[in-house]
Amino acid sequence: MEVAPEVGVFERIPGSLFRASLISVLLTALLFGGTLGFYLIEGASWFDSFYMALITLTTVGYGEVFTLSTAGRVFNSILMISGVTVMFISVAILADLVLKLELAHTLGQRRRLRMFQKLTKHYIVCGAGRVGRGVVNELLRNHASVLVIDINKDRAEWAIERGIPTLIADATRDATLREAHIDAARGLVAALSSDAENVYVTLAARALSPDLVVSARSSDEEAGDKLRTAGATTVLAPYGLIGHRLAQSLLSPHVLSFLDVASAFEKASGSGLEIGQVPVTETNRYLSETLESSQIRQRYGVIVVAIRKPEGGMCFNPSGETRIESGDYLIAMGESDGLRKMQADFS
Repeated sequence: MEVAPEVGVFERIPGSLFRASLISVLLTALLFGGTLGFYLIEGASWFDSFYMALITLTTVGYGEVFTLSTAGRVFNSILMISGVTVMFISVAILADLVLKLELAHTLGQRRRLRMFQKLTKHYIVCGAGRVGRGVVNELLRNHASVLVIDINKDRAEWAIERGIPTLIADATRDATLREAHIDAARGLVAALSSDAENVYVTLAARALSPDLVVSARSSDEEAGDKLRTAGATTVLAPYGLIGHRLAQSLLSPHVLSFLDVASAFEKASGSGLEIGQVPVTETNRYLSETLESSQIRQRYGVIVVAIRKPEGGMCFNPSGETRIESGDYLIAMGESDGLRKMQADFS
């Protein structure tokens, strides 16, 4: 398991690239200068001059390749002092660079682990492919806390670049889900490319957190049945969903247009219309009131189109005499601001 690394750690250390380049330039310049000096002073061949300069700078202790004159020895003395000085400087710069890189990596790891430990009421998205990215974008648009898991570093890079907490690991393993603090999560999305992997993720998630809301992607109905058996709360088949919407665009284009505006596409269309769910708690101010007496429509500018009852039944188009009871979920449609205000008041 690997916590996603920070992007550009090397670049965050000021002057690191410059100092590393400076070492190479200094050593190359000394080697070239030594070769040229021996060639001009002693009249040796280019290769012998290069070899003499190399063994002098590396201080390997070999004997002289050719007999040095007094001028050659003076030059060689200067070259040795310069070489040793540059080598010490190079070692100091490299040690400082390695220490800073290691320190930055260690501190970054600790900071990210602390960030993971603080995660609560978040959503875990397993898979950073096209479906997973769409899920993440929608969750972030609704200001939800998100953690992404993907074993592929290239796919995970998309989430890392956006500052999203990311685990580069196998989402089918219990250890990975524990690392993602599944016990404190609000929901999990299994959006891996393989139906088998999504089944494993669903089974693992359900075993670790029995009450967790698990949504899964499937490629066909058969896989969907397996996912429901594994414990998925909701199963969606992207290809089947696209086929249905394409057919509806031909049969009922205006209905489809309305549903688009009232769901995930209102931002693109410029409308603030949304459909959301509002839970009713035992301390709710409207508890036991009717929809008419609560004046929800007048107060928030939203319409209650359905009520999900605690036992699982769905009451569509409830009348004004329908009472608001603890455990209900009001499915409301209206402007974003009004819906957000209603959700805040009800919670």
